[in-house]
Amino acid sequence: MTGRVLVTGAGGYIGRHVLTALLDRGAEVIAADRRAAERPEGHFDPRATVVAVDVLDPGVDVYDVVGGFDTVVHLAWESGFVHSSPAHMLRLSDHYRFLTRLVTSGVRHVVGLGTMHEVGYYEGRLPEDAPTNPLSLYGVAKDALRRAMTLYAEQTAVVFQWLRCFYIYGDDSYNRSIFTYLSAAEAEGKTTFPFTSGTKQYDFIRVEDLASQIAAASLQTEITGVINCGSGVPVALGAQVEQYIEDNGFSITLEYGAYPDRPYDSPAIWADTTRIDAIMRAAAEPPETR
Repeated sequence: MTGRVLVTGAGGYIGRHVLTALLDRGAEVIAADRRAAERPEGHFDPRATVVAVDVLDPGVDVYDVVGGFDTVVHLAWESGFVHSSPAHMLRLSDHYRFLTRLVTSGVRHVVGLGTMHEVGYYEGRLPEDAPTNPLSLYGVAKDALRRAMTLYAEQTAVVFQWLRCFYIYGDDSYNRSIFTYLSAAEAEGKTTFPFTSGTKQYDFIRVEDLASQIAAASLQTEITGVINCGSGVPVALGAQVEQYIEDNGFSITLEYGAYPDRPYDSPAIWADTTRIDAIMRAAAEPPETR
């Protein structure tokens, strides 16, 4: 399945890679970004149609501005790296209004970007149907949007997918992860980097691989609902960061225990990737065998 796809937050950390992944799979892609005019040359894949628009502005009919499309991949989210920001709750109704308005306009396929932080405290391999109990404003807002859109999709017979992401790294100059701060500290000539215990185990996935999963999931409608997007492999945070230091030839040393571990982080959590693995296998098959 390919078609005209709107990607919101297309100029963001994940969005740039999703654009390319969708285009590589033959989709016609419209990149919506409220800061499009401020982006440097070459920021967007040149094959995409770029539209400067604030999709959460209640006074803007995005469907009319863009000119119609089949699928929306909604990545736009304010303050995603600041889990305690009030913006998550204050903008929640804007996200719901935007998505439901698109359905009213004729869009029949809605894809939302979720996070493992919706789940809250959980130990082990996380299935999609695990109960959610978010412990941060970020997680609460994401989970609320997922629940609301699930109910709305059932009432309107729209295809709805919620892609639950885990821990993302790569292309670190564009994000605000620990890898970004570590690189900045190395560039400043610092010899040590304050760190947590490093013992928590997470599911790490490169942003390019995540984008490929998002694109493949968004261009099919057989598997819907919550879809975990991750590597399916638990790795200790300390081991992942030490590997990053080695791979980049850094001389900086981690100062373990300088910061406490976040109380809402699980000792070990990783994705059950059964559903996304099936999607990726199907996407890799020649068209004539599907």
